[in-house]
Amino acid sequence: MFGKGKGGRGKKSTTSSAKAGLQFPVGRIGRYLRQGKHASRMGAGAPVYLAAVLEYLCAEVLELAGNAARDNKKSRIIPRHITLAVKNDEELNKLLGGVTIASGGVLPNIHAVLLPKKSSTK
Repeated sequence: MFGKGKGGRGKKSTTSSAKAGLQFPVGRIGRYLRQGKHASRMGAGAPVYLAAVLEYLCAEVLELAGNAARDNKKSRIIPRHITLAVKNDEELNKLLGGVTIASGGVLPNIHAVLLPKKSSTK
């Protein structure tokens, strides 16, 4: 009488990333936090919070770099586009101020003193 149905078979496990609605791996970040010996104890929400912050920062940089790539009429993001995106955004520039991006180059900038003087001929 009780043996009807499939029971608990075939139940797919849900990842903690899916539960949190994130793309970044919550379990892997939690494992890195535990293995890193950053603290003797760690709350259950710590890797979820860190994964959400990292995912937001990544999405922000990718969006701005995609805009920079589109401005340069390119379909792929290269390190130059990431550099332009970070340096032109005030908050990201403050966060990543001391970071060097390989093959990123510098912002195009010519000091006003070096520009030729405009002669007014009337």
